[in-house]
Amino acid sequence: MTAFKNSNIKSFIIAFCFLTAISCNTSENKTASSKNDNPYQEKVDSIIGLMTLEEKLGQLNLPATGPITTGSSKSTDVVKKIEDGKIGGLFNLGDPKNIYEVQKIAVEKSRLGIPLIFGMDVIHGFKTTFPIPLGLSSSWDMEMIEKTAKIAASEASANGINWTFSPMVDISRDPRWGRVSEGNGEDPYLGSEIARAMVRGYQQDDLAAKNTLMSCVKHFALYGAPEAGRDYNTVDMSRIRMYNEYLPPYKAAVDEGVGSVMASFNEIDGIPATGNKWLLTDLLRDDWGFNGFVVSDYTGIYEMKAHGMGDEYAVTSLALKAGLDMDMAGDSPNIDAAYIKHLKGALEQGKIAMEDIDKAVARVLTAKYQLGLFDDPYRYCSEERSKNETYTQKNRDFARLVGAESTVLLKNEDQLLPLKKSGTVAVIGPLAKAGNNMPGTWSVSSDHNKAISVWDGLLQTVGESVNLLYAKGSNLDYDLELEKRATMFGKTIPRDGRTDQQLLDEALAVAKKSDVIVATIGESAEFSGESSSRTDIGIPQVQKDLLQALLKTGKPVVLVLFTGRPLTLVEESKTVPAILNVWFPGSEAGLSISDVLFGDVNPSGKLTATFPRNVGQVPLFYNHKNTGRPLGNKEGKFEKFKTNYLDIRNEPLYPFGYGLSYTSFDYSNFNLDKTSIAMDGEISVSVDVTNSGDYDGKEVVQLYIRDVVGSVTRPVKELKGFKKVNIKKGETKTVTFNISVEDLKFYNYDLDFVAEPGIFQVFVGTDSTTELMKEFELTE
Repeated sequence: MTAFKNSNIKSFIIAFCFLTAISCNTSENKTASSKNDNPYQEKVDSIIGLMTLEEKLGQLNLPATGPITTGSSKSTDVVKKIEDGKIGGLFNLGDPKNIYEVQKIAVEKSRLGIPLIFGMDVIHGFKTTFPIPLGLSSSWDMEMIEKTAKIAASEASANGINWTFSPMVDISRDPRWGRVSEGNGEDPYLGSEIARAMVRGYQQDDLAAKNTLMSCVKHFALYGAPEAGRDYNTVDMSRIRMYNEYLPPYKAAVDEGVGSVMASFNEIDGIPATGNKWLLTDLLRDDWGFNGFVVSDYTGIYEMKAHGMGDEYAVTSLALKAGLDMDMAGDSPNIDAAYIKHLKGALEQGKIAMEDIDKAVARVLTAKYQLGLFDDPYRYCSEERSKNETYTQKNRDFARLVGAESTVLLKNEDQLLPLKKSGTVAVIGPLAKAGNNMPGTWSVSSDHNKAISVWDGLLQTVGESVNLLYAKGSNLDYDLELEKRATMFGKTIPRDGRTDQQLLDEALAVAKKSDVIVATIGESAEFSGESSSRTDIGIPQVQKDLLQALLKTGKPVVLVLFTGRPLTLVEESKTVPAILNVWFPGSEAGLSISDVLFGDVNPSGKLTATFPRNVGQVPLFYNHKNTGRPLGNKEGKFEKFKTNYLDIRNEPLYPFGYGLSYTSFDYSNFNLDKTSIAMDGEISVSVDVTNSGDYDGKEVVQLYIRDVVGSVTRPVKELKGFKKVNIKKGETKTVTFNISVEDLKFYNYDLDFVAEPGIFQVFVGTDSTTELMKEFELTE
C-alpha cells in the first residue's frame, strides 16, 4: 500500500478534461521508440494547444538539483519555476517523499498541471550496487546483466525515480580515457548484446509499471574515441568506421525500444553532437526510426559556444533544429546559452520556428504519457516500497554473486588460488579497508559507507577459520595532490600520517607472520570515470614499490587488483604468482572477493577490453585490420619494414576475451555442418568443451569470423557469438552456434549493409587469440 494518498488535483483535472474524455490506458504505455505512430499524439497535441510559449520551453528544461525545500514559508527559485510551468523535469532527487512534494507542486500549482519527469544516473545499481559496467561486461552473462538493470529499476522507481541515464554503450579502445570504466569495452557485437540486455532490464515491457525506468542510451555518439584519451576531446573518424565499429551498440538500444537518447559532448565531422542534425535526425530518427526524445548531456548546449558554434541564440537554435529536445542543466545562473533563456529570442529572430519547439515538446510529453505520469503522477513515490524493496538482502546476495562472476583471473601460477580456509593470511594494501571505494565510479545513489571492504568481507566469511592480519602498507600515491584528485565524491582514503618507510616496515613485519599475502592494490574508484583520464596507466608507483617488497619476503602473494580500466602490468605479470582482477565489485565487494579467493566461486570472467603492455601501444584492440606489411614483431620476433615497434612486441599483455579459471577447458571436435551456404542459408558450428581440471567451472566459448576478401578491408577477426556454459569437472559439453548471412554483413564503402560472397574463416576458442579455425564459402 502506498504511503502517499492522491489528493484532488484541481488544475490537473481541468487540463485533462480539455484533452480527452478517455483515461490513459496503461497497456499503451510502451516506448514510442519505433516507426509506429504515436498512440498519444492526439492527447499531446491537445496539451500543446493550451500552452504558452513559456510553458512549452519549460517542458524542455531539465535543471539539476538536490533536495528541494517546499511549503509556503520555504519557497525556492526552483519551486517558483515549477509553479510557473518553467521546468519539465528534474534530476538528482532521490527521496520519494521529496519527489512527491515537488510533483504535487507541478500538478496542483502550475496552470496546466503537467507532471515532472525525475531522472538520475542509475548506472550500475541504485542502493544495491553492482560492479562497474566494464567489470559487469566481463561476466559475459546477458541474463545476469539484464537482472542487474531490473533490480536497479525496481529500487530506483521505489524511490521516485522514473528515468535513468543508462546504459552507456560507448565503444572504447583507449584505456587512458577514464570513462572506459563506465562502458562495455571494445567490441561492437558484445556491446550491442549488453545494450539490449540493459534496456530490457530497465524498461521490461511496460514503462508505466511502478517498477520500471525509462532508459537513456548514451553518449550519442562516438564519445569513447577522444583524441589522446582526454575526456570531452575531439573525435574524428570515417563514416565506415562509425557504422561498423562504433554505432552498432546505440542502434541495438534503439532497436530494443530505448525511450530516450543522450547526445555526447564531442564533435562529429566538425559539428558537436549536441547540434548535429545528421546525427540526431537523419541517422537516429530517419534511418533508425527512433521516436523517443533526445536530451543533452550536462550543459552540452552551452558548451557549443566554446566549440566555436556561435552565440547563445545560434547554439540553442542549432541544437533544437538538430533534433535535441531537452536541455540538461542549462537553467543555471552561470550558463548563458539555454533553451529556457534563449529560444524565445531565437524565435523572434527567425532562427527557429514554433513548429521546431512543438516537436520537442511533443516528444517530452509523450514520454510522460509512456511513464503513466498523466494517469498517476505519484505512481513512483512510495515510502513503503522504498523501505521494503531497496537494498534488500535478496538484492545484496545477488550483487555478491555478480561481483564474483565478473572477476577475471589473470594469472594463477602453480595453482596458488584458491586459498585454503586455514592458516594465516596477511591482507596488505591501501584498498584493503577502503569500503567506500568498492562501489566504484558513477555510483551516485550508493551508500558508500555501507559497502563491504575486503577486510570486512574476509572477517565475515573466513574470520573464524583463518587468522587474518592487516597492514595498510602504503598510501594510494606518493603525490598527495594526485591522491586528492583520485579520491573525490566521498571516497576519501585517509592519508596515513606515518612516513612511507614506516608504513612499509609495518607491512613487512605483518607479512613475515603470514602463510600467504593478499595485496589489495590498484586504482581508487575515482582514478577512473568522467574527467579521469591518465597518461600513465600503471599501478601507482608507491603501491608497485610495496608489492615488490612483499614479493621479496618469499611468501606467496596474491594481487587483488582494483581498476576501472585496463592497466599496464608487465612487471606484475612476471613477478606476482597470482593476479585476480576484481574491478570495483559493488556494495558487496568484500564478500564477492572472498568467495573467489577461497574457492566458493570459480572465476569465469573474461576481459572485454585489451590490456596493453605499455601506453605506447594504445589504442589497442583485437579486431584491427591488417596493413600491407602485417605481423611484424609477432611473439617478440622483430622484422624490419613490418608494422611493429623497435622496443616492444605487438601483442597485448592480456587479449580481448582472456580469463583463466581454477579448472581447465579443452576444445575438440570442432565442426561445420557444411562448407558453403547461399544468401538465404545458415551454417551450424559445433565444438566439444571438456572440463579437464579439478573444479566445476564456467567457460565463455567465443566464436569469431573473418571475411577473407572484401570490397573494403575487413578486420582480422570479429566476435559473432558467445555462450557461457557451466561444465562439471570431467564433463564434456557440445556447444553449438548458428551463423546466418546477417552475421556476415557489414557496411561497405557506400554504407550499404551487405554480405559479400567469398571465403569466411570461423574461429572458436577461449579468447580472441584462438587459432582453432575452419572455412566456408558464401555463394550468390
